[in-house]
Amino acid sequence: MSQGTVTYQHILIEREGRIAHVTMNRPQRRNALSLAHMQELLDCFTQIGADRDVGAVILSGNGPVFCSGHDLSEMTGQTPEFYQQIFDVCTQLMQQIQAIPQPVIAQIHGVATAAGCQLAATCDLVVAAEDARFATPGVKIGLFCSTPMVALSRAVPAKLALEMLLTGEMISAQAARESGLVNRVVPVAELASTAHALAEKIVAASPTVVGLGKQAFYRQISMPQAEAYAYTKDVMATNATLADAQEGICAFLEKRPPQWGK
Repeated sequence: MSQGTVTYQHILIEREGRIAHVTMNRPQRRNALSLAHMQELLDCFTQIGADRDVGAVILSGNGPVFCSGHDLSEMTGQTPEFYQQIFDVCTQLMQQIQAIPQPVIAQIHGVATAAGCQLAATCDLVVAAEDARFATPGVKIGLFCSTPMVALSRAVPAKLALEMLLTGEMISAQAARESGLVNRVVPVAELASTAHALAEKIVAASPTVVGLGKQAFYRQISMPQAEAYAYTKDVMATNATLADAQEGICAFLEKRPPQWGK
């Protein structure tokens, strides 16, 4: 599949209005994140981030599972430099997903394990099928899920994150929702339509304002409260001067639909 002039081997890209569908397409490897696969995802999200016609992204996986983590067939007998590259690219991918202005919705079925769980925790929103399960099982094979821990520990309470990391055991979609890792749990037959409906709500808003808000969220979340207020009051003051903010306020007062700019 191609996006613009780029051809991808491991992912599929489709556009439906202002929603981009990115589908991991290595079903024979349970969508394991090989180096090449991650490099394609990184390039894809970078391109999407620069495309003002895209307002939201849905990330899913073909085959029986969402993503099984790193491709372990690449992880034996390699040089230290290769392992460093693997985790460098993985880190870049996760950071890019949160850096682009468009919200990214993970559409989870089957399992999301190890770096696949990291991918789910990294996405801005998560919709999961009722039978989906999540785990960070690296400890069971002697490779602790240290980079998945970063995303996981920012999405769920510390005690649950540590239990998942130290035992490697699966948690259910419902437990993931109760912990804050998942936004919505639905029957598998409703998974795609629910993710799409959520994306449609997002693209109804001003893309400029959504992008500004997403960036501000990730910047302020780790700040002390006073610093976060100092930062966000400046963001909001700037936001108020934007044409879309003035249009939205006027539209509300005039009881009419807003007309957003690009």
